[in-house]
Amino acid sequence: MPFLGMPSIQKKDKATTEGRQIARGVLVGLGVVATLACAGLWWRSRHQVHYITLATGGETGEYYAFGQAIAQVTKRHAPHIQVEVVASAGSTENMESVQTSAADLALVQSDTPVQPAVRAVAQLYPEMFHLIARETANIQTLRDLSGKRIALMPAGSGSHELFWPLAEHYGLSKQDFMTQPMPADAAHAALLAGDVDALFRIIGLGNPSVAELFQTDGLELIEISQLGALQLSQPYLESTVIPQGSYSGSRPVPPSDFPVIAVSALLVANVKAITSVLYEHRNELISITPRAASIQSPEVSQNLGFPLHPGAKAYYAQDTPSFVVKYAEAMGFLLSLSFLSVSSFWQFRQWLIGRQKNRADDYNLEILALIELVEQAETLTQLQALRKQLFSILRQVVIDLDVDKISPESFQSFTFPWEVAMTTLHHQEMVLHQVEESEN
Repeated sequence: MPFLGMPSIQKKDKATTEGRQIARGVLVGLGVVATLACAGLWWRSRHQVHYITLATGGETGEYYAFGQAIAQVTKRHAPHIQVEVVASAGSTENMESVQTSAADLALVQSDTPVQPAVRAVAQLYPEMFHLIARETANIQTLRDLSGKRIALMPAGSGSHELFWPLAEHYGLSKQDFMTQPMPADAAHAALLAGDVDALFRIIGLGNPSVAELFQTDGLELIEISQLGALQLSQPYLESTVIPQGSYSGSRPVPPSDFPVIAVSALLVANVKAITSVLYEHRNELISITPRAASIQSPEVSQNLGFPLHPGAKAYYAQDTPSFVVKYAEAMGFLLSLSFLSVSSFWQFRQWLIGRQKNRADDYNLEILALIELVEQAETLTQLQALRKQLFSILRQVVIDLDVDKISPESFQSFTFPWEVAMTTLHHQEMVLHQVEESEN
């Protein structure tokens, strides 16, 4: 009888074995599928392109040009990020765009009212109040704008919005003068044509279009003072200076260092990768737009009115040492140094700062000398050679900035005469082209 049951037992064992093999095959297959799925997700994360919208300003303005520089360098060093630069009416519209997620990044003035969802990424560069008037308009102070025709930037721009509290501080209302909001190029043309008496614009120092204005006689910068009183209602205003000759070297404009009021241009957004581009590839940004030399991290202690974005904060803090390492080194330093070494260090620092400034001054003198040669050039070949010299000096200055032979402040002062030189060279080229055409 036992022998009679063996075939059925064998069949059962065989069926069990086959079932186990099938189950094992299914598990192996599921493992392969899971592995491929994970690999696909990893590949996608590594090669997925992120599209970011950057709201700037008008297409002929500084914000738009600065945004283009950010997009260009980001594409070169972070190809998985595509930055789309979008023109806008200005800071107020940009702030609203970030708040509503219509834009991921935006450039705004530091005085722009803050929206709850907006976070600061970086402090870019100072923007200075420019009140430019026709000499025949007899405008000595902002109070003299009463009864005059004033060209303003478009409604919604930071320049337009900040003009009104400024005018109110000087006791002026909308009924006291006639304002004409218009794009920057149209405002400049209206001032040159005499269609307006004055132009108010907040712009970075050394702006080429402003420098071009002062190639024409009959225009002057009007001082805007009372900073302390203005800060009571506008706490983000700051004091700065337009250096002598920033807009013209042969006939210095302004004729001496000119005190002005300024606000800061800020980058507000939510993308950590952009922060790394701003700092790790700053020299490339500087070669495109010298304004990038002024980029700073907006520390939490700074009174910018903007909370610092977590992504940007993480980037700034990534190299911060641990508590033990940080304070152990500090305590060792304090215990080991004597008053003599502290004094020596201070003297060395003063010497280094003086050396950096002297080096920058030497470059500025070279630029001023080249401006004179540009104005005296009689052929396009001479201008081409002078252009090469200007870019050679710029290249050397950028190298010196990178190795701390000059300071960021000295570099900023250098960019003004350099841009004036380029504007003068472009103007001289146009003149020589016209001469050649008339002779032919």
